[in-house]
Amino acid sequence: MKQRFAIAVLFAFTLGCIHTGNARESRNAREESVAGVFDYYVLALSWSPTFCLTHPNDSQCSGKGYGFVLHGLWPQYAKGGWPQSCAPRVPLTAAERDKGLTLFPTPKLMEHEWSKHGTCSGLGAMGYLEASDKALGTVKIPPQLQPLSSSYYFEAEEIARLFRQSNPGMPDKGIAVICSGPQLSEVRVCMDKDLGFSACGKGVRTQCRAGEIRVPPVR
Repeated sequence: MKQRFAIAVLFAFTLGCIHTGNARESRNAREESVAGVFDYYVLALSWSPTFCLTHPNDSQCSGKGYGFVLHGLWPQYAKGGWPQSCAPRVPLTAAERDKGLTLFPTPKLMEHEWSKHGTCSGLGAMGYLEASDKALGTVKIPPQLQPLSSSYYFEAEEIARLFRQSNPGMPDKGIAVICSGPQLSEVRVCMDKDLGFSACGKGVRTQCRAGEIRVPPVR
């Protein structure tokens, strides 16, 4: 009797483990990212002085006086999330690297952004770089946020408002301001597939504390 009971308990435990394992695999399963299958772009513009506070030896921090720099042009899903590292992950050619280095502050960042995000644009490397160039040319940096020689302080919503004023047609929910602690880190502008301004999808929102945030000066 005891032996039959032990066998039954072991059998139930085994079934439970199998079920739990399958459930875990189901929760972790994601659709494979497919190049060109996305809803809109996020143009991410990093405030270089904040990055350089914690990465002083990075090549973009060698006294070049950068303000906003291109972090990346990211395909996004409207319901949240994004595709990444889409096949085929083809290395950049010499001509494509030359083009990329006119846009990104460092070769390392350029290679990373192409591999993780650019491959999912469906445009090919040169097409993605040209789209990044067009997006950069579309977004006008407010005069108040050009490279600064001393620290300035703004509320996050004020930074968003300055961008909207400098870029007619940018919707209220078309920009997100990102902070690193008490300091401005990045501005993310949402754009449609034709690189016109659009509202941001789920998950793209301002991430800063309340009150004023610091905008560090250029290095």
